[in-house]
Amino acid sequence: MIRFEGLDNDVPACLNSHTKIWIESVLQSYKKRVGSLFFIFCTDEGLLRINQQFLNHDYYTDVITFNKSVNENIISGEIFISTERILENAAELKVDFSHELHRVLIHGILHLIGFDDSTEREKEEMRERERISLSLLTIY
Repeated sequence: MIRFEGLDNDVPACLNSHTKIWIESVLQSYKKRVGSLFFIFCTDEGLLRINQQFLNHDYYTDVITFNKSVNENIISGEIFISTERILENAAELKVDFSHELHRVLIHGILHLIGFDDSTEREKEEMRERERISLSLLTIY
């Protein structure tokens, strides 16, 4: 089950059943299945509070992922996303909002699969995996 929910912000209108099919196809490409995935949309301030409360980080971010998987092959979790941060990042990167949003959705999924982005090498690998995942979106 994949659900899109608003916490203190609306769910972006560009997310739909095709987005869910795409997420499932990305997971399938890693030989994983969907468990319970919740994408929760926040304001910058809402995500900052989550960052402070649960991670002891005092800074803004675009995504925070909480892994709820009990089986390595069935991916479950909560992915909190700041739509304000997505909008700002999209403008800075000169891409449209929908593209940046889908990149961040898959970034969260990649974390749930087990990929990290702490080092420069890991960041490069994460970006490449995001690029490959985004290329699958064009099928739909």
